[in-house]
Amino acid sequence: MTIRDNDRKVMDRRTFLKTGATMAAALPLFSISTRPASAAEFNYKLATGQDPTHPVNVRAQEALNRIREASNGRLDIKLFPANQLGSDTDLLSQVRSGGIEFFNQSSAVLATLQPAAGIVNTGFAFPDYDTVWRAMDGELGSFIRGKIGESGLISVCRPWDNGFRHVTSSTREIRKPEDLKGFKIRVPQAPMLTSLFKALEAGPAPINFNELYSALQTKVVEGQENPLPIIATAKLYEVQKSISLTSHVWDGYWILGNRRAWERLPADLRAIVEREFDRSAADQRADIARLSAALREDLKAKGIAFIDVDRQAFRAALAKTSFYGDWKAKYGDQAWSLLEKYAGKLG
Repeated sequence: MTIRDNDRKVMDRRTFLKTGATMAAALPLFSISTRPASAAEFNYKLATGQDPTHPVNVRAQEALNRIREASNGRLDIKLFPANQLGSDTDLLSQVRSGGIEFFNQSSAVLATLQPAAGIVNTGFAFPDYDTVWRAMDGELGSFIRGKIGESGLISVCRPWDNGFRHVTSSTREIRKPEDLKGFKIRVPQAPMLTSLFKALEAGPAPINFNELYSALQTKVVEGQENPLPIIATAKLYEVQKSISLTSHVWDGYWILGNRRAWERLPADLRAIVEREFDRSAADQRADIARLSAALREDLKAKGIAFIDVDRQAFRAALAKTSFYGDWKAKYGDQAWSLLEKYAGKLG
């Protein structure tokens, strides 16, 4: 299951500056370090796919600065944002081989290596962020971290936020499940999303992200689904009229490490890394929440209509299909029971 699209890579500096003084104060600008190369005992790399001004990189850089300071310069981790060291699949290969020591990856892309990571993308499972973070900081998150460990990688902290996805449209307004019937919607190359919209009788069409704007403009599809920051920075509001706040799928980022590189670090340095990445995880989660609120107002000003929907109605409609049963069979009883511990009964 791959929701990569480059959807999450298009956050640009201008959009961040437009979100207002509150966000500007909350998110210090990322800057490339110009200090001389250190004589650190350990020199590691952290690679990401996001733009330097994305909260992932802003907060990661802060964590790296604190790690360097707390370790008295013994551990120096350099940040390489915006896929400087390769694509997502390249980075996954490099961190497994030890070419880089750390990288961040979405649950959806990580699921190509460890399928259990993709369970968080189950349609309409999480009603809100409170439920997401109880699950991800609780037993479900621990279960996924254990499975990541079985894949030869290390999850070094709590997951970060990649956001909830929402449905946009240039034609009909999506207010209830029935409105999706026959609705031509672009989805990424992701089995979970394709099966979700098929189950709701929409017409999902897998289209590469770099072709999405054109497909919407020429009415190849009527709508698409993405988190608000992607809708804003890709200027999809120019070719869409409404955004239905379906929050149908949540996705997270994991900070992953090469096991051999991790085990080379003394216990005290590992503790510092975990502590500082956890601190930045909390900061980044708050950043995304503030950014989403600011973007809602910004997109309203651009003429986009926002529609609050009854998500429970969509979940109930989905439960009448084989969707949840099919995915339960794929993930297994143990993983599914942990998901339902937080999400409630599915199907």
